Amino acid sequence: MTGFKKLFCVIAMSSPFIVNAGEASVTWGDLKDFRDVRPSNEVRGSYHKRIQSQFEKHFMELSAQLPDGYKLGVKVTDIDLAGDVNFSGSREMRIVKPIFFPRVEFNYVLTDGAGKLIDKADVSIKDMSFMDKIKRGRDEEFHYEKRLITEWFDKELMPKIQ
Repeated sequence: MTGFKKLFCVIAMSSPFIVNAGEASVTWGDLKDFRDVRPSNEVRGSYHKRIQSQFEKHFMELSAQLPDGYKLGVKVTDIDLAGDVNFSGSREMRIVKPIFFPRVEFNYVLTDGAGKLIDKADVSIKDMSFMDKIKRGRDEEFHYEKRLITEWFDKELMPKIQ
């Protein structure tokens, strides 16, 4: 067996012991009322669906770190995407500059496996120095906003369950 195969087998056999099974459910306010979820050169409806899909997926990935049975219920109430949509020639483009920092507002409820309330709050987060941080990994859509949510999750939510 090669070293890679051995490593894969060890990870595969031990993963049930290190995998958590928290869940997330995400609901949305009216995106028409959000501060800035404006598409550049795209139909508004499909852009809004992509935003919802990307953020729901991100919350679900984060909630997988929660202990078994924990549930995170999130209602996204406002988003101000990094950058601003401006005309550039004959088309619109989202221009990202430090003055147009990302903001996300949501409320959440966290319950344990027995349904006991662990925490709930209204959250308003922003990152005014978002462009000063090192951008690691691949260039993904809504990177700055997802990083903002991840930082909140790691610094604010996770300590409440330990």
